[in-house]
Amino acid sequence: MNTGVSLADVSAAAARIRGAVMRTPLLYSEMLSRQLGCELWFKCENLQYIGAFKARGACNAVLQLTDEEARSGVVTHSSGNHAAAVARAAVMRGIQAHIVMPHNSATVKLNAVRALGVTPILCEPNAAAREAMAADVMHRTGATMIHPYNDLRVISGQGTVALEILEDLPEVDVIVAPVGGGGLLSGTLVASKGIKPSIHVDAAEPLLANDAARSLKSGQIEQNDRFDTIADGLRTPLGTLTFPIIRDLVREVVVVSEQAIVEATRTIFRTVRVVTEPSGAVSFAAIQQNPERYRGQKVVAVISGGNLDLNILNDATTS
Repeated sequence: MNTGVSLADVSAAAARIRGAVMRTPLLYSEMLSRQLGCELWFKCENLQYIGAFKARGACNAVLQLTDEEARSGVVTHSSGNHAAAVARAAVMRGIQAHIVMPHNSATVKLNAVRALGVTPILCEPNAAAREAMAADVMHRTGATMIHPYNDLRVISGQGTVALEILEDLPEVDVIVAPVGGGGLLSGTLVASKGIKPSIHVDAAEPLLANDAARSLKSGQIEQNDRFDTIADGLRTPLGTLTFPIIRDLVREVVVVSEQAIVEATRTIFRTVRVVTEPSGAVSFAAIQQNPERYRGQKVVAVISGGNLDLNILNDATTS
């Protein structure tokens, strides 16, 4: 199957971004493994630079720009983690970054971009508004678009998460990864299936943003009609590059409730002593909500980010 991204592309990305990103730990939880009846590890991308896996794809894309492209800078749109990742990669290369963000992005994520010396360009919180604003900036400045997920360079970079998992735990049976736009999931699928065809990869997504599950059912990319899930990083629809990879290779998209996401966020903090944002806890929520699905297997849950806005979690408690 020609996905546009190969294991060789992911391996090349790993070599390219080595030194620009962190090799994150794979943590085993004895307590949760005993409780859930599986052997459970967490891939801690919450400890990655800028607090999320997005540093990988952004660095891979920015480092591949020609000098001529780099002179005009880069532009992207994101609810937060990719925004900070592109801003950081641009700073590292010494070029300008234009970052479009929904006005309801988590405060911690807006501040992460500002801390890098970049002022976010705010837009309405929907995919059409984000894309229109970024296209306008690109037209006016000549900047190169670094799409948060619908970019082969980004997908290849995100796939390096799975390379590290398979290097550290070759006997893994299942990887569970969150899905929003699908960059992390599609990169994980290409890399893990390329190394170990027998591996299963499940996606996890919120019930309030279940476009991936609906897309697989309908056979075409579906949109979300609400944008209020606590897992703010997963509100985006699948892309034209990520959808076919996910459609052909993912085992299942496991949909989880808002309460399950909140509980998973707390459980990871209390039991593993790891801080995760709700979007990063969705993978564990899928396992915790469906323990029979993973019983007796070696399972890795990808914690995709750790930029937790405590106010949002408190609001979820009182609502």
